[in-house]
Amino acid sequence: MLSLALRNIFRHKLRTAMTLGAIVFGVIGLMISGGFVQDILFQLSEATIHSQSGHLQVYRKGFHDHGSRSPDQYLIDDPDGVKQVIREAQGVVDVMARLSFSGLLSNGRSDVSIIGEGVEAGPEARLGSYVKISAGRQLTDDDRYGILLGEGVARSMKLHPGDRVSLLITTAEGAMNTLDFEVIGTFQTFSKEFDAHAIRIPLAASQELFASQGVNSLVVSLQETGETDRIAAWLASRLNPDKYEIKTWPELNDFYQKAVDLYDRQFGALRLIVLLMVLLTVSNTVNMSVFERIGEFGTLLALGSSSSSVFRLVVLENAVVGLAGAVVGVVGGLLMAKVLTLVGFEMPPLPNSNTGYVVSIRLLPSAVAIAFAVGLAATLFAALLPAFRVSRNPIANSLRQNY
Repeated sequence: MLSLALRNIFRHKLRTAMTLGAIVFGVIGLMISGGFVQDILFQLSEATIHSQSGHLQVYRKGFHDHGSRSPDQYLIDDPDGVKQVIREAQGVVDVMARLSFSGLLSNGRSDVSIIGEGVEAGPEARLGSYVKISAGRQLTDDDRYGILLGEGVARSMKLHPGDRVSLLITTAEGAMNTLDFEVIGTFQTFSKEFDAHAIRIPLAASQELFASQGVNSLVVSLQETGETDRIAAWLASRLNPDKYEIKTWPELNDFYQKAVDLYDRQFGALRLIVLLMVLLTVSNTVNMSVFERIGEFGTLLALGSSSSSVFRLVVLENAVVGLAGAVVGVVGGLLMAKVLTLVGFEMPPLPNSNTGYVVSIRLLPSAVAIAFAVGLAATLFAALLPAFRVSRNPIANSLRQNY
């Protein structure tokens, strides 16, 4: 039966080529669009991790929900001891302390409300591979009173590297404290809103402002993003849950999960559209092929072939075409993804983002398998109804088609 199916396929070369073309282009379209969406989500996740949140953050319990109003009340008093526990986890690259605060930044002409962080310059520079220094340079461990400004802050206050500013904050006791800083540089993250209010100063300077050696958070950088949940669970078993809380990067950035849900629904609709297009195209060619051969199938039935064998023959022919089209489509999709990735295309910034990015096609095995299955399934489904109808057609009616 397979030999007969192959002979029938090559007997109608043009029609077979049209069917193959529809399947191949459908599979390639699914793979490229899926890889494009996956790359957007990957770049968004990595930009989030490597410009702001890190993979994990450890807080004093309650800081995540209430600490933005009074960060001085949720200080980790022994950051070095907690760091030592975190570093025992396999897969941890860096652990860095941050001290959060809000206050007023003044250049002598105007004041701007800011949200700030005291950071450890060295580890933060290693983590912040997606932070773009748009002017000046990155903070270093030698910059005791240096300050990095978000690009929006620098623009609104007309500040440039080398300018002097004053930072005013309120301490835990309610007193006002101020320090003078030199602008070292300005930075961009993926979030325009964050850059419009954010500044960073050395951790030692922020502790001097607060007259405290505590920190608000310990940011953890990992070798692999996929290890986040495992290491978070390991840390939860080692740290006192009544004293500390652990947040992963998706929990710290709920907009990422919303973006994933949005793209999943959009890509699901696209997948359905492609499936219907392939189904309709293949169904048209299958119907034409089958009903032009009604006399042939009538002859097979008259010679003793059963209706089920005719049904299986038609389905097998289309299964072979669908399988060949899906395989060629997967190979073509892999090659096209490679070419598009090598060429690279500059994309505009995402909504509420400062910087664009170079797109690549990131194909996951699951996306390739789904595209293959859609191409094959659409062809099989398209063949079922015509195969059923022709196999149940009365022999006499079928034989009339020979004359």
